[in-house]
Amino acid sequence: MKKILAFILAAVMALSLVACGDNAADTDEKSEGVMTYDEYVAADLDSQVVVETYVQAKQSWWEDKATVYTQDKDGAYFLYNMACSQEDYDKLTPGTKIKVTGYKSEWSGEVEIIDATFEILEGNYVAEPLDVTAMLGTDDLIKHQNELVTFKGMTVEASQDADGNDVAFLYNDDGSGQDGSDLYFKVSLNGVTYTFTVESYLCDNTTEVYSAVKNLKIGDKIDLEGFLYWYNGVNPHITSVSAAA
Repeated sequence: MKKILAFILAAVMALSLVACGDNAADTDEKSEGVMTYDEYVAADLDSQVVVETYVQAKQSWWEDKATVYTQDKDGAYFLYNMACSQEDYDKLTPGTKIKVTGYKSEWSGEVEIIDATFEILEGNYVAEPLDVTAMLGTDDLIKHQNELVTFKGMTVEASQDADGNDVAFLYNDDGSGQDGSDLYFKVSLNGVTYTFTVESYLCDNTTEVYSAVKNLKIGDKIDLEGFLYWYNGVNPHITSVSAAA
């Protein structure tokens, strides 16, 4: 009797695992006519693209247009000025699955989807940040463009303000801004310096990351998290700053 019971339990568990596996596969299965991430990457600029992806963060909404960071398990898509009502914008919470139809475009190295429309689908996925510290300065880094990433053990370097003084950050890239403007700051790894940004539309001056960058000191060792945006080279949009572990 015990042997029969054990066999039945094992069979039930096996069936459950198969069912779970099927559900997981269904989650990532693309609808008819929807591109895989590899197909999206291979698509020509200015061509129409159709993708299914998941909202990770919202940058802005203005006059029925939304700018959104999205990602699936294979890669990320930056949606620029996508047609979107305020009501629908409120529904685009982190993890929300959407089907997007638009055109692949590039601006100063940043690949994005423009002139897009979308519909909300069933499904949810929130990406874990990928540590790309070791990829800095390599050709592999751009393969993760727009993904949620982390950089570990970076050193804050000096920027020069309008008076030529060394400072840890600037309002705007040339120091011409004020509180509430984008924040630009320099960090280095292995002797190479990079410019990172707190995009004020994404993280305004009421957010923790905005305050954290304003409190940086030259020489600080920090860990960072954000979206791997590109502007004439790597220019991440940072969403979190902490002391290096």
